[in-house]
Amino acid sequence: MSAKPAITGNKHLKMAERADIHELYEESVQNVEHEVEFMQTIFKEIRYRTAYLFREDFCGSASVSCQWVRQGEKFKAIGVDIDPIVLEWGRQNRLNRLPPADQTRVNLIEGDVMTTTMPPVDLIAAFNFSYFIFDTRNKLRTYFKRVHAALKNDGVFFVDLFGGPEAQQEMTEETKYKGFTYIWDQAEFHPVSNLIRCHIHFKFKDGSKLKKAFTYKWRLWSAPEIREVLVEAGFKKSTLYWEGEDEDGEGNGEFTPDEKGEADLAWIAYIVAEK
Repeated sequence: MSAKPAITGNKHLKMAERADIHELYEESVQNVEHEVEFMQTIFKEIRYRTAYLFREDFCGSASVSCQWVRQGEKFKAIGVDIDPIVLEWGRQNRLNRLPPADQTRVNLIEGDVMTTTMPPVDLIAAFNFSYFIFDTRNKLRTYFKRVHAALKNDGVFFVDLFGGPEAQQEMTEETKYKGFTYIWDQAEFHPVSNLIRCHIHFKFKDGSKLKKAFTYKWRLWSAPEIREVLVEAGFKKSTLYWEGEDEDGEGNGEFTPDEKGEADLAWIAYIVAEK
């Protein structure tokens, strides 16, 4: 992932120049309260105990890690990301907002998830499709093997994924939020390799824009491919959690086990892998 820095502090600048891209990103695409609740609920259902030690791979601003430790004084989190700029933003804007006692239970590490060594944890997550950066089966398998080795004996691994025919189209989609519009831009898709290049843009009420605030170069992995590689990496079982629909046919944010799914034009799901 690559991102442009924010410019702040001058009220005469246009809204795009004053915007903080990390705040915009989190408001647009993240719901950390839901993610932590979902992971903890599923972990308890399949392991009959509470998960206390959590590792967030490709953690970015570490918002999920910060939310994790809000569960109580027994909960600890490790966030790993290779980008020092976004990690520092997370320290200043997320970690520092926690009570001092909670801050001590979050360990942020600047490092590569493929090489960084940490103690075994209960649960590891790679969200926002971050692991799509691994563009060959060998690379993906190597990463999954490292995750498997880093989990406790009954540890669980969570990833999200997206798909459907629209995921393979070169298209843009706009979503309006208070004060700005989020634009998801699938700029390139190559069907032979399944490589995809996407951007996130923002536009504002004053007409200003933040173009290519974030750029991603990924391989679009399918659900069966991911689950097959998880088995190759040593995981005993994986379960796909499919999103339900509201009365308008849109995703309702509720995810349940499903071994078939629906032939939707676009969908988001989770895969939960058990060691």
